[in-house]
Amino acid sequence: MREDALVESAGDDQLLVFTRWGDIEIDDPSPVVREWLYRMSLGPVSLENLLPALAEHKSTAGIPSMADDPEYLRVRRVIEKLGSCVVHSLGLADMGGPLLSAVPISRQATFELPAVDAGHPVRLSRFAAMRASDGEVVLESPLARHRVVFHRSLATRVVGSLGKATTIADLAPALDVAESLVADIVTYVAAVGMVVFAEDEGNPLNARFAEDTDPALLVWSHNDLLFHSRSRLGRDDPRGAVFPHGDKLPPPPAVKPVPEGPRFPLYKPVLADVAAADPPFTEVVEKRRSFRKFARRPLTAQRLGELLFRSARIRSVRPADGGGVSYAVSDRPYPSSASLHELELYLTIDRCIGLPRGIYHYDPLGHALTLINTSEDKVGELLDDAKVATGSLQRPPALITVTARMGRLSWMYNGIAYATTLRHVGVLQQTLYLVATAMELAPCALSVGDIEVCDSAFLLDWPAEVTVGGFVVGLRPDAIAERNSARQDP
Repeated sequence: MREDALVESAGDDQLLVFTRWGDIEIDDPSPVVREWLYRMSLGPVSLENLLPALAEHKSTAGIPSMADDPEYLRVRRVIEKLGSCVVHSLGLADMGGPLLSAVPISRQATFELPAVDAGHPVRLSRFAAMRASDGEVVLESPLARHRVVFHRSLATRVVGSLGKATTIADLAPALDVAESLVADIVTYVAAVGMVVFAEDEGNPLNARFAEDTDPALLVWSHNDLLFHSRSRLGRDDPRGAVFPHGDKLPPPPAVKPVPEGPRFPLYKPVLADVAAADPPFTEVVEKRRSFRKFARRPLTAQRLGELLFRSARIRSVRPADGGGVSYAVSDRPYPSSASLHELELYLTIDRCIGLPRGIYHYDPLGHALTLINTSEDKVGELLDDAKVATGSLQRPPALITVTARMGRLSWMYNGIAYATTLRHVGVLQQTLYLVATAMELAPCALSVGDIEVCDSAFLLDWPAEVTVGGFVVGLRPDAIAERNSARQDP
């Protein structure tokens, strides 16, 4: 059974199996079922070894097969009911331990061995991927409700040879492995959906597989579908605010230390004056759009300071508790899960009155910019990448690059940290959009950026801090240019 499954007696006529997906009741369990569940909770066991009484009964009563015995059928029904926590392993009689194990990762997991023809073309699913984990090799797929753990290199070698279509009959002699053993390994991996079968018999070179033409799958890459399946609840290990590193690492600081360099305090508007002058909220939402052309006039440090103050400053810092430790959180104009606010802003300035051309880090607590890089090559590269990303013919006056200090989230959230930070990027970009629209600036969000250029330009410690989004802003073009831009970008 899965290591996190727990079996407890609820009286003479009931057993309870506690799983990460809920409790499963086993009514009227026989002594054989009780013994089976107890032994299963200790490690891998064979049903044949677990049911000696049935074997003896079969030999004396003349039952032709164990599968015909009522007690055996009762055990099989329990296995089906406990599908979400039963690990199915394949082993050899003459070697210690299993070859591989199919470990359920979903409450909907079921396991049934398919019939496999040694001459039928098979292939590893294009969504399946291998990785190392705890000294073993793991095979995973977003389409599968199990992960396969390879305990022996033999199983890894067999499955690793299925990258292109082949048959068991062809694969066995090529690997110098008995055909029956290759068939068993392939059958176990096929049972969880990570080995797929060709639609027709024939030459493997001409084999066609349904997943290659399935419209529902064609729109997904392996990376995107795996990321989706692992960033939602229902699959794999416990996810959410479980503080996986709370007892190992200190909580990352709420505010990144200010880097060294010339410091430029920014303008702080009076919010009462801003509120009185702003257009109504609905008008701002309705007028929000992207600009890919900008006025030739430069931005001013005052307007840039107001944009950052209204969108991204820290309003306050306060203590919080969780995971058995205390940590600090902050309050800012845009929301963040558990108020962790892992996002950092870096500004690349091309044309801005009051600020020298260069690359800056934004200090949200002190509401100031620190000049960290004056390299003309880096400034030009970043601005040119932003120009290409917006499809513009001119460099933007100012580029805001968003990074994430991933430890700030992964210290609390297990498995969903990166998915969560991408959501935070979206809400920050929307906040920047709305404030820029209210200020009658020309904003445009970016979804791409060069990792290598950003890491070097911002002096990032990758992957502790990674780039996750971007935003450009300038002054709106004149009325004619604005109308032309509106036709191209409604």
